[in-house]
Amino acid sequence: MKPKVNDGDLVTLQPAQADDLVVGDIVLVRVSGSDYLHLVKAIDGSRFQIGNNRGRINGWVGRNAIYGRAIKVEPT
Repeated sequence: MKPKVNDGDLVTLQPAQADDLVVGDIVLVRVSGSDYLHLVKAIDGSRFQIGNNRGRINGWVGRNAIYGRAIKVEPT
């Protein structure tokens, strides 16, 4: 399956409000001190399961680990 964001794509983010996030959103998330763009795969209260577009699940993060939501992806 093709990624939703490719290396070099320009991604426009907006601050993330955890209550507004839905499954399928692309989010900027900090995990173990590194920042990543991931998909929200599931939501369980204040926890968000993150993964990629190839079916991999990376795990659960709290709302404080999500910094932004992608609102536009422009291929380069």
